[in-house]
Amino acid sequence: MTTKYTWTPFYVEFADKLLPYKNNRNEMIRKIARAFESIPMKLPKLDCDEYDIPTDMDPFSVFALFNKSLTDENRIKILQALKVEFDVISDVPRDFYAIPVLNPINATFYRFTGERGDNDIDNLWSLFEVALAYSHEKSESNRRDFAKYFDVCLTYKGVKWNITMSLFWIRPFTYLGLDGRNRSMLNDPRTTTAEFNRKWKDFSGVPPSGEEYLAICNELQVLMDDDTLEYDDFLDFSFNAWRKTIEQETDPLKVKSALKYWYISPGSDGEKWDLFKEKGQVAIGWRALGDLRQYKTKEDMRQALQEEHKNKKSHTNSVHACWQFVHEMQIGDIVIAKAGRSQLLGKGIVTSDYRYQPDEIDSYKNIRQVTWTHLEEHETPKPSPLKTLTEITNQTKLVEAINELYLDGDDPIEAEGEYESYTEENFLNQVYLDKEEYYILRGLLKNKKNLILQGPPGVGKTFIAKRLAYSILGSKDTGRVKMIQFHQSYSYEDFVMGYRPSQNGFVLEEGPFYKFCKEAEKDDPDTPYFFIIDEINRGNLSKIFGELFLLMENDKRGIEVQLLYSNELFTIPANVYIIGMMNTADRSLAIMDYALRRRFAFYTLEPAFNNDTFKRDLINKDNGKLNRLVDNVQKLNDVIAKDDTLGPDFLIGHSYFCNAAVVTDSWVRGVIDYELIPLLREYWFDEPEIVDEWSLKLREAL
Repeated sequence: MTTKYTWTPFYVEFADKLLPYKNNRNEMIRKIARAFESIPMKLPKLDCDEYDIPTDMDPFSVFALFNKSLTDENRIKILQALKVEFDVISDVPRDFYAIPVLNPINATFYRFTGERGDNDIDNLWSLFEVALAYSHEKSESNRRDFAKYFDVCLTYKGVKWNITMSLFWIRPFTYLGLDGRNRSMLNDPRTTTAEFNRKWKDFSGVPPSGEEYLAICNELQVLMDDDTLEYDDFLDFSFNAWRKTIEQETDPLKVKSALKYWYISPGSDGEKWDLFKEKGQVAIGWRALGDLRQYKTKEDMRQALQEEHKNKKSHTNSVHACWQFVHEMQIGDIVIAKAGRSQLLGKGIVTSDYRYQPDEIDSYKNIRQVTWTHLEEHETPKPSPLKTLTEITNQTKLVEAINELYLDGDDPIEAEGEYESYTEENFLNQVYLDKEEYYILRGLLKNKKNLILQGPPGVGKTFIAKRLAYSILGSKDTGRVKMIQFHQSYSYEDFVMGYRPSQNGFVLEEGPFYKFCKEAEKDDPDTPYFFIIDEINRGNLSKIFGELFLLMENDKRGIEVQLLYSNELFTIPANVYIIGMMNTADRSLAIMDYALRRRFAFYTLEPAFNNDTFKRDLINKDNGKLNRLVDNVQKLNDVIAKDDTLGPDFLIGHSYFCNAAVVTDSWVRGVIDYELIPLLREYWFDEPEIVDEWSLKLREAL
């Protein structure tokens, strides 16, 4: 028996520890919640109550809490906390070799309340129980019961090959996980025997039945026991499958592309931002280095800095920033200016090669010209590093979030009363919705006062939200449209009012929603104001809105309540409209409680590839490669829609192809390599063969 995999004793014992909680799940959930709180680490958003505590849970989803895409450090923290709560005797693992992990966006085996059957979680527990029993005694009754519950669970949406992976977690010497890498190796006729290959021809389509799965495991075990196969056990098989595919894979992210994304800090806390805007440039300091092109290597730069500062420090960040600015940044790259860790200042396109300007009065003499395409300020989607220059190209979720924020171009900063007109006609000419859909949206918002735009990634939710507000206002009046973004740490104190540290202790500060409502209150009651919340389902809305939760309802506007941190009576004015955006590919969408859902109207947006206005704009872009890419993405969407673990909520939207004023071949390549393929890697986390297949098909457009 293999002993080199240190995780197996803990996993096996932990499965045994969970079984007694089959009929005491509330206590199990309390232990899990305490474990995550003790680390401290936020418990993933499951089917939770208002306190973010899961309402019910199956044992396989418990294992998924630490068997998804996590760092080893975080995985060990979770296991250490669970060891304490569940009195596990085995040592916490030192390695996690051969463990198949789940995609974080589908890391549960049950659907949420309202989407699952009454017995779904009970049946998953029954499968768990009989799987443990079968591993101890391979009796006919255990085999029959295993097949029964396996087949039942396989009918649940989101349960496919992943159920075999969870069986491997709990009993790795009895069950083989049929994750993508193992299936790929089983499909290779050189891996097993001719007889095995004839009997089990295809491991890429529909998962086997319970009886078939047990037969596959048993037959492979026999082949390993008699040394027909070179592997000791299922652990060894899985590890070698992982190793072989890693050796064979060509990472699409390593394909050279002309398009990169960069964070750049215009001086300390954005102090040089006005200069950058005025001169249409980005620049960095380190004037003592002179012309950065004179240094042949990073080591040459490091030595120059050490001489200048008279020390032997590594100056790693300084050297890296200077080297990247002169050698790696390219014309056409996207730069995002930021201040500190939390504020985006603007977005632009690099339009020149590097140049050194020794006669520049300012200390920032290393320069590239930039066309600033967007000048809106936003909160960063997540805290950014405190560095001068950071490439963020491969942080695909971050890049996607930034592109969503800046999708529609800059809203002009104009004097009060001089805002650009914006009409229904403008909306229909820019937004890929028809007139009937526009009137439905407008009517829902005006009648309900609270509207959520939901849809898969890239359907233009942010773009539509702003344009819908402008069309009702009749102008691009940015003073009456406010946009923020929720995240998991966002609180009532951030949103409404709360105490903040200052030099003299703590001061009471007003949040953006409080200020916005006060501005709207001063205006004519018939003058609408629009408060837009991106990623609204990322936050705990009951906690964020607090006592204002009641006042959100359209028939409760004008009612006053006392605020938590002051004696003031506060109301949400009747002229304030709230628009939220939700990504349906984020499973935390489904946990919004029904009390909250009752306060919003929901409108689902879909990819608009067949919209006449989109087709017109595609023709005007006049790029054959882009046309071929769009055709291939529509075919890809058909596959995604039919996939049991994905479905329509995960379709790829049209906005991936809309945010370039001029479409070049390098831009098209950048969309494929840095936006679409990373998205596919998330979707088919466990099925690299599908990712490879569609990566090739998408690149055929080039």
